[in-house]
Amino acid sequence: MSGTIQQGFSRRGLLGGVAGAALSVALATEAGAARSRPGRRPPNIVFVSIDDLGWDELGCYGNTFNETPRIDRLATEGMRFTNAYAAAPLCSPTRAALVTGRYPARTGITDFLRGENAAGDKHLSPDIPTVPDVLGPYGYTTGLIGKWHLTETYSGRYDRRPGNPYAHGFDEVIASEQRYIADGDYFHPYSFMPQLPAREPGEYLTDRLAAEAVDYLARHRDRPFFLHVSNYAVHTALAAKPELIAKYRAKPGADEAPNRPVLAAMLQSVDEQVGRIADALADLGLAGDTLLLVTSDNGGPYRDANRPLRGGKGDLYEGGIRVPLVAHWPGRVGAGRRDATPTSTIDVLPTALDLAGGDPGDAFDGTSIAPVLTGTGAVDRDTLFWVYPHFIGRTHPHAAVRSGRFKLVQHLRDGRTELYHLGRDPGETTDVSGHHVAKTRRLRALLEAHIADVGVLPAPPTPENYPTLELDEPFDTDPARWSVLPVPASSHAGEVTVAGGRLAVTTDEMTHLVFRSEIAPGSDAVAIVLDPGTFAEAGTQDTVFVGLAKDADDYLLFRYHNGLRRVGWDLRVNGGLITAGAEPLDNLDGTVNLTGPDARYAFVLRGTSATAYADQGDGWEFLFTADTGGALDLSDPAVRSQYRYAAGVRLDDGTVTLDGLTARTA
Repeated sequence: MSGTIQQGFSRRGLLGGVAGAALSVALATEAGAARSRPGRRPPNIVFVSIDDLGWDELGCYGNTFNETPRIDRLATEGMRFTNAYAAAPLCSPTRAALVTGRYPARTGITDFLRGENAAGDKHLSPDIPTVPDVLGPYGYTTGLIGKWHLTETYSGRYDRRPGNPYAHGFDEVIASEQRYIADGDYFHPYSFMPQLPAREPGEYLTDRLAAEAVDYLARHRDRPFFLHVSNYAVHTALAAKPELIAKYRAKPGADEAPNRPVLAAMLQSVDEQVGRIADALADLGLAGDTLLLVTSDNGGPYRDANRPLRGGKGDLYEGGIRVPLVAHWPGRVGAGRRDATPTSTIDVLPTALDLAGGDPGDAFDGTSIAPVLTGTGAVDRDTLFWVYPHFIGRTHPHAAVRSGRFKLVQHLRDGRTELYHLGRDPGETTDVSGHHVAKTRRLRALLEAHIADVGVLPAPPTPENYPTLELDEPFDTDPARWSVLPVPASSHAGEVTVAGGRLAVTTDEMTHLVFRSEIAPGSDAVAIVLDPGTFAEAGTQDTVFVGLAKDADDYLLFRYHNGLRRVGWDLRVNGGLITAGAEPLDNLDGTVNLTGPDARYAFVLRGTSATAYADQGDGWEFLFTADTGGALDLSDPAVRSQYRYAAGVRLDDGTVTLDGLTARTA
């Protein structure tokens, strides 16, 4: 049973199955031709990612408190990008983009992946071609040292877990997490790698990754390689060597924002790691044959570390996605260059393929920046896109597009848009949409077309999108054809009546009922719409539900608590509620009101995920998506046949009514 979402592989998908095989054949054919050219060895690529590195945290990007002399030297001897972006504002989707060359939404990974107690079962599907598939035919060996974070499964043999790096063909996987990363762990023994022995007493994880990288370079010096050195630092919880912490705490300004002595100490260890890698390349005679890239997987979580950019990790404002990018390649990348070309994580793999002698064509969302690196040309790119349909911290689901010097940010719930001129206003302080109406309209159209193309959101629950009517219940007759299921089965059932086109539940003690129809969904593309009636406006549990139910112990229902104006979801399996690991929806509290005469609440199923929409009288609004593939796979017809369209009520005083329930399939 798999919760990997593979929708949206349209037009430029070319990701899995026959298309992936065709891409592999094409790459192998090109690779054979490239190898047949005498005297040509493809360059090595070493990609160093620093976790949660902020825009203003390297010396070469303006920081005067942190000390990063080795990375700064690479920037002096190579080039520094000023418009480099992470493909997402969080780590997992950016990492998926790195190894695929595709926008995160096409990979099914749009949020950071949670631990195994989550209801979902997300992972990067091995059906999607990744670095080993693309570069292997050109003679490359591929290695990952450090963080992977592209699966939610942390039990069983590592090489048998869904979406593990071995399943994607990586030749060597070293010091990669065996358990969920959680709040970081930087001194041996490592809680998320309990089976990894130390190489030296008091081992610090960043140093261990450096040693493994140096050894990898020596082992593979005689053939081209792609190595991702994937740091766990400087991710929270922050922890560094005590002597380095003391050094930075003693520096002037140590107690002033945005200076953070512990983070600075961690970053110094990363800088030393990069220096060891650069020195090893030089000692092995590989520096002139190796493109070394250093960057971040997203913006820093501390907003003041991204200044003058707005926002931080989790945001699609510049502080969440614009990142440092340093490129070093002696003899090929000119020294001391600064380049303003917009580039993204999605460009790494097509660039590597181009440098290997292949033709990226249109198989990727990214494009090769090899001409920019080598100074032989420019990149012809019109737009870059981001879609983050989730909640984190204070952030609501939103999307963005950059075109030229303009960037549009769209809030996915209500469609509200903001336009910024990044050339004049890199801090995104002034929304200029009112002054550039045509530009706003054009960028909004581009972004909405992209959102539809990648298929990240299901269509709103309209009859046009879901034309086949399977259930139309106006509650105007006796509810005998509905099963009334108390939750739990032994609990109070209240008084259930039908009158005047309304189903009513009345009680003066806690009552939780699920009303299960006789009709199973005919496909896994379903829209179920609840018309709520009146609410009790009393007690503490003034709640209605809509979704699918097998029985009182097994259901997936979206809920609306009227007293708190709160929405959420309940997944019950074998009598137990499974909501651990779900993204927080607290930001929606107080913003949804379904008491109006035209209010509706919808449950939209698509495969292993379900999306909530609400109509408060002005049209459908996207609220949230729940992925349940790890516990309930409704994409499986055998599983889905056991479930029925359902509604529900929970209250402890008064009367709650339901006006109707409809269900349609696409």
